[in-house]
Amino acid sequence: MTALAQRNLVPEILDGLAADDVRARRSRRDLARINALMFQALIMASLMRKFLPRPPGRILEIGAGDGTFMLKVARRMARDWREVKLTMLDRVGLVTPKLKADFAGLGWTVETVTADVFDWAEKADGGSFDAITVNLFLHHFDDDGLLRLFSLLRRKAPLILATEPLRAGLALAATRLLPAIGANDVTRHDAAHSVRAGFRGTELSDIWSAAGGRPLEERRAGPFSHVFVGAGVG
Repeated sequence: MTALAQRNLVPEILDGLAADDVRARRSRRDLARINALMFQALIMASLMRKFLPRPPGRILEIGAGDGTFMLKVARRMARDWREVKLTMLDRVGLVTPKLKADFAGLGWTVETVTADVFDWAEKADGGSFDAITVNLFLHHFDDDGLLRLFSLLRRKAPLILATEPLRAGLALAATRLLPAIGANDVTRHDAAHSVRAGFRGTELSDIWSAAGGRPLEERRAGPFSHVFVGAGVG
C-alpha cells in the first residue's frame, strides 16, 4: 500500500489565518495561479456544458473564496448563459464590489452568503438551485463530513459539479515545484496536504450514493485534477 492509497487530512494553514493576514492574502493570490495551472476553470466550464444542456437560472457555489475562480468560469459561459443568479457561499466574506461589478458586466447577478456551509444548508429555505459547483473544497472534509454535507446538498439542487485535487504521485511531486512560481510557505504547505487529502477512483461517488444521490461521472482530469458530478435525486 502506497502512502497515497488512502486520504490523509491535515489542517491547512490558510484556514487558520485571518482574512486580512498578509500571508493569507499572498496565499490566495498563489491559489489563483495554481487554479490556472491546473486548468480548473476550463474543466469546470466543460462539465457545465456537458451536464447543463440549458442555461441555469440559479447556481450555488460553496467554498467560493474571493470569487475569482467562478468569475473565470462565468467568462467562459457568459456568451450562452445570461441572467444567471449566482449565490457564492463561504465562511469568510472576501467578494469585493468590483468583482460583483465584473459579474454584472457578464449579465450575471451575485449574492454573497457568509456562513458555515453546514449551518447554512441546515437552515436555508431560499428555494432550490439548478446546480451546485465546488472547487478545491470537498477535500477539507473527512468521509463522515462529506456524507453529512452530501446529504444536505443533494436536496438543494438536482446536480453537483466538483473539481478537486487528484491524489496521485505526480500531483504531489508538482507541489515541490511551487517555489518556482514564488508561492509562499502557506501555499507550499497547504498544496501538498491538499493532494494527500484529495480523491481518486470512485471515492466521491461512493459517498454520494450513501447520501442518497446518483453519481453521474467521476474521473481524473489531466495530471492534477479529479472531477465528480452527481444527480441530487437517487
